[in-house]
Amino acid sequence: MKSSNVLLKCFASAEALVSEGAADVLGHLAHAWASRGKASLVVSGGRSPRAFFEQLRTGDLEWRGVWVTLADERWVEPTDATSNERLVREELLRGKAAAARFVGLKNEASSPEQGAAAAWQALAPVPRPFDVTILGMGDDGHTASLFPRSPNLKSALDESAAGACVGMCSPMPPRARLSLNLSALLDSGRIIILIRGESKLRAYRAASGPGPVEEMPVRAVLRQQRTPVQVLWAP
Repeated sequence: MKSSNVLLKCFASAEALVSEGAADVLGHLAHAWASRGKASLVVSGGRSPRAFFEQLRTGDLEWRGVWVTLADERWVEPTDATSNERLVREELLRGKAAAARFVGLKNEASSPEQGAAAAWQALAPVPRPFDVTILGMGDDGHTASLFPRSPNLKSALDESAAGACVGMCSPMPPRARLSLNLSALLDSGRIIILIRGESKLRAYRAASGPGPVEEMPVRAVLRQQRTPVQVLWAP
């Protein structure tokens, strides 16, 4: 079942979600900067975060002290239209936010499995615990690129494992994916899950109920007691 560590916040509109949610993220990053002179933000791709990124990039923040990286990546070139890195560079790292230090996950390896260790090593300079990690959720209950029935899913969801990048398989093209494992995602000050629409709300309610985590991997994030989770929903 969903843990008491999770807070669901429902908004009347997408605009309200973006406005309040982005202000909250910026506040946490500003606090981290004031406390330790640096901050870290982990983001996801997909359609949901575009407006969120647009709002974040206008924030009055010491962006040169902020590290930005990805929760997961499609194993495509950063110039590919489906690349999460491309999305972040085009929608978030503009204007003031262009001063942030970005670390991508895609490297020259021929597969995510072969490139996973190098991708994790590239994240070594990023301040941890991550101050904020922003995730999405699919109707199938996946989050980051932790997909149901992916061959590596069981080990990727092992909370006792060391933080790492792991190769994963998506049911939709491009199928080859790289993802932070559960331990890496939970090494965060807070996790925010952005969801939109009635189908996502139904999926969230299903994920909050009983059932195996392998069936809906987001359950592993919702059930853990290590990291506070906010789920932000709008129609």
